[in-house]
Amino acid sequence: MSERDAFYTVDRIEGDVAVLVGDDGVGVDVRRSALGVRVRQGIVLRVPLSAHRPDWSSCTIDDVEGERRLAEARARLARLRNTDPGGDVVL
Repeated sequence: MSERDAFYTVDRIEGDVAVLVGDDGVGVDVRRSALGVRVRQGIVLRVPLSAHRPDWSSCTIDDVEGERRLAEARARLARLRNTDPGGDVVL
């Protein structure tokens, strides 16, 4: 990733709007027609920044980054499962 790119994950599709979440956790609604690619839930977009603003029409799907993030989430979940003592929760 260059310093002029940002990553956004497609959180969901609502009609003709894609709800994207940036790495900073902030969500943004973008018309699907404004994006340079066809999107679906869960994919990671690499978005060039122009004057520190996303250039949605030039975004690309970054499968490598998406797979890296998925593997990281799976590893985190496995670590959490290993620390679960099992049994019922007692309050």
